[in-house]
Amino acid sequence: MTGKIIALVDGSAYSESVCHHVSWVAGRTGAPVELFHVLGRREGNTGDLSGNLRLGARTKIMGELAELDAQRAKLAQAQGRAILDDAKEIIEGDGVADVALRLRHGDIVETVTEQEEGASLVVIGKRGEAADFAKMHLGSNLERVARATKAPVFVANRAFKPIETVLIAYDGGVSAMKAVDYVARDPLFAGLACTLVTVGKPSDTVQRGLEDARATLSAGGHEADIKIVEGAPETALGELVDTEGYDLLVMGAYGHSRIRSMIIGSTTTQMIRTCKVPVVLVK
Repeated sequence: MTGKIIALVDGSAYSESVCHHVSWVAGRTGAPVELFHVLGRREGNTGDLSGNLRLGARTKIMGELAELDAQRAKLAQAQGRAILDDAKEIIEGDGVADVALRLRHGDIVETVTEQEEGASLVVIGKRGEAADFAKMHLGSNLERVARATKAPVFVANRAFKPIETVLIAYDGGVSAMKAVDYVARDPLFAGLACTLVTVGKPSDTVQRGLEDARATLSAGGHEADIKIVEGAPETALGELVDTEGYDLLVMGAYGHSRIRSMIIGSTTTQMIRTCKVPVVLVK
């Protein structure tokens, strides 16, 4: 990893985890960090209410509404700067010095696509500030960012813990091979214990595909184990992570088997929603 890390923080419960995961990535790769907080276009804006006003009330109230808009915009910016300052303090406290702060207005996806040139990784929390934990709501911006960005996306879970073991979901598709190649080449994964897993029924074809993927990892200095598990990908992978204690799941964003809908579809949404460890999505 030679490019910058783009990290998105919103002040939610996941922001601290994002920061610690960013520190972990930066500490292993030496990549600089750019922290973004994006103010939506509607933040600090009450909208045009003048059409609802009648007679003399219009003249009196318009000045007050304008002043209120200015106050809200000022508070939103102050809150954004405070969120960025807090995030920087966490990352610097983890020993990372190269941290830049970026406060932006507009749409979060537009911000990422405009700023991602030269980025090696985009880090975002699984859920955002408006998440409904009772319903296990998945952050609405997560899938939008994952769809739009060209860089790998690191989806941080709620609590950080040191990462030592990596599970790589493999189905033989192009993006799955890119995920394997990413792990093989990137210094982020150096020295980590890796396991390749396919969801499906054992066969000679499946075994050969896994062996080829393992050879790619071996060329990059990783001695990987191989597993074949049966079941639905969104549940089988999560269960494997839980029972065998993997710290990170890496997967391609597109597939050509029963893992086809992973990321752009309900399978991935469900899998990320229930998986208790961070997930790296590779296109």
